[in-house]
Amino acid sequence: MHHSHEEEIAFQMSRRDFLSRSSLAGVGLAALSSLLPSELFAQDNPRPILPHFAPKAKRVIYLFQSGGPSQLELFDYKPKLKQLFGQELPPSIRGHQRLTGMTSEQKSFPLAMGKFEFHQHGKSKAWVSELMPHTAKVVDELCFIKSMHTEAINHDPAITFFQTGSQQAGRPSFGSWMSYGLGSENKNLPAFVVLLSRALPGDQPLYTKLWGNGFLPSQHQGVIFKSGENPVYYLNNPAGMNKTSRRNVLDHLAQLHKLQYKSVLDEEINSRIAQYEMAYRMQSSVPETLDTSKERDYTYQLYGEDAKIPGTFAANCLLARRLIEKDVRFVQLYHQGWDQHSQLPTKIKTMAKSVDQASAALIKDLKQRGLLDETLVIWGGEFGRTAYSQGALEVDKYGRDHHPRCFTMFMAGAGIKKGMTYGETDDFGYNIVSNPVHVHDFQATVLHLLGIDHEKLIFKHQGRRYRLTDVAGKIIKPILA
Repeated sequence: MHHSHEEEIAFQMSRRDFLSRSSLAGVGLAALSSLLPSELFAQDNPRPILPHFAPKAKRVIYLFQSGGPSQLELFDYKPKLKQLFGQELPPSIRGHQRLTGMTSEQKSFPLAMGKFEFHQHGKSKAWVSELMPHTAKVVDELCFIKSMHTEAINHDPAITFFQTGSQQAGRPSFGSWMSYGLGSENKNLPAFVVLLSRALPGDQPLYTKLWGNGFLPSQHQGVIFKSGENPVYYLNNPAGMNKTSRRNVLDHLAQLHKLQYKSVLDEEINSRIAQYEMAYRMQSSVPETLDTSKERDYTYQLYGEDAKIPGTFAANCLLARRLIEKDVRFVQLYHQGWDQHSQLPTKIKTMAKSVDQASAALIKDLKQRGLLDETLVIWGGEFGRTAYSQGALEVDKYGRDHHPRCFTMFMAGAGIKKGMTYGETDDFGYNIVSNPVHVHDFQATVLHLLGIDHEKLIFKHQGRRYRLTDVAGKIIKPILA
C-alpha cells in the first residue's frame, strides 16, 4: 500500500521515536515557561486563571539552608541552656518525641550551649547571635518565625515536604506550582531557576525531585544554573552547528512536529518543541544574565568577596537579584553544610560566615533598587536541632540531632510585616509555647502573598485533585502587612 509522505511519517514514527531521533533531543528540555497554548491542557486541568486576588509579591527568592541550621546558635536565644550546661533535659520537656536512630540509644540527654553571645538589635529588639552580625543590621526588615514545626525527622522527607508539600517523592515542587499557576513574565528565561552552593563537604545530597514538576506539564520543572562555562546543560550549539544552522533545524523540526501532532494529538510534542525554542532564546539571555562583570565595586563590597567566586552562596545571591530583575518568578537557592551532628560550634561558624553577609546584602540590594516591595525573600532549613547534645559534651565540641518540633525561619519583603517575631518556644528551645506554624501554613501564606488561594490551585492526577498544601494549611495572618 502506498502512503503519502505525511502518512508515512505518522505511520513509522511514534512521538517518542520522533523526539529521540531528532538531533536536538535533550537540548534545554526544562527551559520553557508557559509557552503552551491553553487548549493543550487536559480538560480536567484547564489553565488556572490567576492570581485569584491582587498579589503583594510578584517573585520569590528562597534561600534554603539544607541540613537543618541550629536555631539555638543563631536566632532563638535560650540563656537557660548555658546555665544548665551538661544537666539532663527534663523528661517532662522531652516527652515522647520521636528520636532519630542517631540518639535513640543515648543513655542521657545533656543540655548544651556554646560560648556564642546574643544581643538585641534594631528598633524591633530582635535577638541575634554574634555569628550573624550582618543579618543583625537588617532585623527591622525581617519577620522571624520561631515556631515552625514539621512531622519529618530525617533530611530527605523533611526537605521534600518543604519543597513539594509531601514527604514522599513525586509531587510538583513549590516553584513548579508557581510556574504552572502564574506563568512567566520573561519569555527568554525560565520561570523557575535553581542555584546550588555548599560551604562544607559531606553534607546530605540534594535530588532533582526537589525542583521537579511531578505530574505537572514538564515545562514547569526548575532549571539549574551552574557555575562555569556551560551554566545550563545542552544549551550551547554542538560542534559544527552555528546559530543559523540551529534556526534552520528548529524551523524544519517545527514543520515535522505539526504533522506529527495532527496524527497523535499529544501535547508533550508541543511542549518539547516549545522548549527547544526557549533554549534557542536562552543562548543569548543566559550569558547576559550571568555576566556580573559590569556590577559596581560597591555591589561586591555589599555582598562580600565571595560574590566574585562563581558557585558560592554569595555569588548565587547576587545572581538571584539579577534574575529577579529579569522577572524570573521563583529563584531557589540550596546551600548545603548545616547538618552538624558533631563539632557544631566550629562548623556553624563556617556556615554562618558563608551566608550572613550575602543574605543581608540581598535584602539591602533589593530594597535600594525598589524590588523588595514586590519580592518575597525566605531563609530557613527543613528542621531545627535538639537542645541536648549528641556525642561529646564540651563547650567547643558537641553536636545536635534533628529536631522537627520547633525551629526558626525568617521572611522579608513583599506583604510581610517588618521587624516582627512570631511564635515562641520554651526555655529549653524544645517545644512551642505559642503560635505554632506548620509547613503547610507556611506554604499557604507564601501562595497567599502571590495572590493565590492555596485551596484553589489544584491539578487533577490519576483521579485525585492535588495541591501544594495537600488537605491542610492556614494563612498566618498576623505576619501579613
